Amino acid sequence: MEEQKESTEAPATAAPATAPVTAPAVAEVEQRPSRGPRGPGGGGGGRGGRGRGRGGERRDDRGQGREGDGMVENVVAINRVAKVVKGGRRFSFNALVAVGDGKGQVGIATGKANEVSEAVRKAVEAARRNMNEIPLTGGTIPHEIIGKHGAGRVLLKPAASGTGVIAGGPVRAVLECAGIRDILTKSLGSTNPHNMVRATMDGLKRLTTARRVARERGVEPEAIHYRARQESVVTHG
Repeated sequence: MEEQKESTEAPATAAPATAPVTAPAVAEVEQRPSRGPRGPGGGGGGRGGRGRGRGGERRDDRGQGREGDGMVENVVAINRVAKVVKGGRRFSFNALVAVGDGKGQVGIATGKANEVSEAVRKAVEAARRNMNEIPLTGGTIPHEIIGKHGAGRVLLKPAASGTGVIAGGPVRAVLECAGIRDILTKSLGSTNPHNMVRATMDGLKRLTTARRVARERGVEPEAIHYRARQESVVTHG
């Protein structure tokens, strides 16, 4: 009886057996990547991921300085427009483009479409149909002028040869298309690209030359005391 009692109590007092840890299991734990801290740009835990910040990589589809058929095309601004309808929102794109031949002809226009490329194409076609001739004296403008459109006011001043185009983005796009190489500009009003571009075009279209003023007055050009900033032949009189 004592031998049977000992045999029945032996399993209760024995320690539970543990399953041996195999080598593949340890390797799998070691190879598992550790998650970095959460937050913007943190080790895959943030919203941006891969260290790109909150918004991820910034995409810029604006084509600057594109040339085709001898014409210079500059995309000034691209805006996404949302129209709220019954089923939700419908998104489209609005493109502002400046086109010129680099020899005194320049035009601006806007285009709207569901795709960026289509909006740019529409704007380029409209700008080519609405080209304006700008009087130039060498590589600059004949005189100082302030262009106005809405709340936008842009000051345009002639400059000596070698000065370059001293202008911001929207104004520079229009001046480069017109073929102006030396000029001083300053935005005095709104910084909206549409207002700035249209104000620049207003100033360029109101430019005149000494020959034109002399012809309107009925006098000789020498009778008008005018000295050009650049001593060169007036291309458009």
